Amino acid sequence: MSLASTLFFGAGTLLFFFWIYGIVSFYFDLRYRFIPAARNYLRDTDGDDRPDPEEYI
Repeated sequence: MSLASTLFFGAGTLLFFFWIYGIVSFYFDLRYRFIPAARNYLRDTDGDDRPDPEEYI
């Protein structure tokens, strides 16, 4: 193999690892940051219409 082909495959491998790192980081951001925030937002908006049971005790 020539130097150019070695550099080409080396650069492709390096870019592949950065691509995989980005996909995994996006997955973990969704799982631990955005999905819980969306659940809390949806849970809070549903709870505003209901009265507080502590007021009736």
